[in-house]
Amino acid sequence: TGLALLSTIRAALGSLDRVKRVVKTLGFVNSANDFVDQPKVINGCSELFAELFGTENGVGARSALPSNTLPGGIAVEIEM
Repeated sequence: TGLALLSTIRAALGSLDRVKRVVKTLGFVNSANDFVDQPKVINGCSELFAELFGTENGVGARSALPSNTLPGGIAVEIEM
């Protein structure tokens, strides 16, 4: 999902070098009612952005929310 976001950004901007910083990442995790580790699921995306843009600019505000269903049965949906 993080790679797909980066691909979309690059297509829109022409280059990832034009990204100044990540402001916010919002993740929805398809999970059972008793699952409470949604932030851990989203960590991979945040770590990817931090590696690419640096910890200062690659990690902004972050929310990870549970969902009992996501479109097409996907496991994770991330917005930024």
